[in-house]
Amino acid sequence: MNSYKNPLEERYSSEEMLFNFSHNNKFRTWRKLWIALAEIEKDLGLEITEEQIAELKANAENIDYDKAAEYEKKFRHDVMAHVHTYGDVAPSAKGIIHLGATSAFVGDNTDLIQIRDGLLILKKKLVNVMKNLADFAIQYKDLPTLGFTHFQPAQLTTVGKRATLWLQSLVLDIEELDFFLETLRFRGVKGTTGTAASFLELFNGDYSKVKHLDKELSKRFGFEKVFGVSGQTYDRKIDAKVVALLGNIAQSAHKFTNDLRLLQNLKEIEEPFEKNQIGSSAMAYKRNPMRSERIGALAKYVMSLTTSSAMVASTQWFERTLDDSANKRLTIPQAFLAVDAILLIWNNIMNGIVVYPNRINKHIMDELPFMATEYIIMEEVKAGGDRQEIHEVIRVHSMEASKQVKVEGKENDLIERILNDDSLKLDKSKLKEVLDPKNFIGFAPIQTEEFIANEVQPIINANKDLIGLEADLKV
Repeated sequence: MNSYKNPLEERYSSEEMLFNFSHNNKFRTWRKLWIALAEIEKDLGLEITEEQIAELKANAENIDYDKAAEYEKKFRHDVMAHVHTYGDVAPSAKGIIHLGATSAFVGDNTDLIQIRDGLLILKKKLVNVMKNLADFAIQYKDLPTLGFTHFQPAQLTTVGKRATLWLQSLVLDIEELDFFLETLRFRGVKGTTGTAASFLELFNGDYSKVKHLDKELSKRFGFEKVFGVSGQTYDRKIDAKVVALLGNIAQSAHKFTNDLRLLQNLKEIEEPFEKNQIGSSAMAYKRNPMRSERIGALAKYVMSLTTSSAMVASTQWFERTLDDSANKRLTIPQAFLAVDAILLIWNNIMNGIVVYPNRINKHIMDELPFMATEYIIMEEVKAGGDRQEIHEVIRVHSMEASKQVKVEGKENDLIERILNDDSLKLDKSKLKEVLDPKNFIGFAPIQTEEFIANEVQPIINANKDLIGLEADLKV
């Protein structure tokens, strides 16, 4: 309790994402890389014995973190600290650990593995959000609701059609995520400045062996693509690109929660509110949208990190500079942890979201009479009326009805005024029929069906093995 704890760990992120960026996963991966390096180097003819490799494997998870900390304090070098720590428990192999490699061999390759695995964790959560939103959109594709432009009442849409707007953003995000995974390259084995000079003598000038080592090691860790060239490190634009991708997902989530918070204020749609949940310490009646607000807070944080990675990528010097290290340790894991939390909360919201059709309809009927005036004018013209004269009659009635609503706080009585105006010739029984909200939603239902069928369902079908997710909140 006397030292700072990261809220992403304590309050928000999943255990699987926390493990992905944990010390245990990181340093075990370092040892897996060292073992693979030794095995392939042995296969390529270097003097490395089976006994040395067996000892490395036997101690792959035997990590003395206290000793590693002592070595790092002595050497001021985290990789060499762990080389010595590993060598202490595998003494026969001490001389061949990290043979020919530079620090970025374990550091950068592990970072890329964590980035890939982190994206796969996020993809599962993202696909489940899409499935939940798609189900919601289909369920409410026919339910009319007020559409807004500038947060002012506009033409009607449907609750389901509005959900497709949130989905459209996620379609763009998952396309970007899939493309990133498809094109992600491994650093592989490149040497100190990317020239593989350290392997020139080891392999007696045989460049084909260096290329084999590079590709074989990359395949062992699940990467078909390998950087053809690098400095000491992989191109830091990878970090900038992945954090930008995470920022894009955060943008989509924030847009959803902005809309939901406004709808909750209108009492049309609410996020889940548990039986014993307290909305306010002072106001017992309040039902605050805390889940949406939490997503908004985390999303702002993620979006702010995009500039950090961009600045790091743009200011690297020549083959490498170390002013990226501390930044990477903070930015990349925390961006992943925050987006992981965002998607968990989003799924939690969708699992318990509540829609209030009667409230939605009340808001429609407050505005629909105004929206129907164009139809009324056209019907009057068809009945032989003068368009300009009719427009003036409707305008006067509209102003009076608006005064009723805004000044006197009464119901919108525009339709009653029109029905009682004997100067208007339209079929007044037909007017009542026309005022069914479903006559004002255009093609919203079929647009919703087509979008889900043509663009969303193929993504869900392609990732059906990812469907199903526990989305309980930590706090």
